[in-house]
Amino acid sequence: MSANEDQEMELEALRSIYEGDESFRELSPVSFQYRIGENGDPKAFLIEISWTETYPQTPPILSMNAFFNNTISSAVKQSILAKLQEAVEANLGTAMTYTLFEYAKDNKEQFMENHNPINSATSISSIISIETPNTAPSSKKKDKKEQLSKAQKRKLADKTDHKGELPRGWNWVDVVKHLSKTGSKDDE
Repeated sequence: MSANEDQEMELEALRSIYEGDESFRELSPVSFQYRIGENGDPKAFLIEISWTETYPQTPPILSMNAFFNNTISSAVKQSILAKLQEAVEANLGTAMTYTLFEYAKDNKEQFMENHNPINSATSISSIISIETPNTAPSSKKKDKKEQLSKAQKRKLADKTDHKGELPRGWNWVDVVKHLSKTGSKDDE
């Protein structure tokens, strides 16, 4: 059999095996993704397998560069890929995409034992801190637009105490004045 016939047979097998499986995605007839773990699982990861022209006689291309894997450290990704590469070499010459996905599912806990999702929080906070200086100058510009004139500052200072706070009860309603304006039904 030629490599292309092997690939066609494996493609048909993969389509029938993973039909209706939400974790499996066929990106192209020679490229596939599989999510190991449930949606929302912090230890879930995505494996991408792409066949070369001479696959299965030559190894497929394994990748974990999907955005889904951004929370996984590169050391953990490298260790997973190294373990998968061992499985590739053991299965060279045979259809192995299904075998690799199943191997990853069976060994998910072992693969992810060193995974520390806190890395994602630090990377996100570093992204935020990088972007923060860009927003700071715009807020300073807004402060300059809201300058008070000397007269406005004096008027505000007269209303407030030495701490800049309004005196207690400044917005209270005089109950007697209020009732005399609205008119009480008891008077009628």
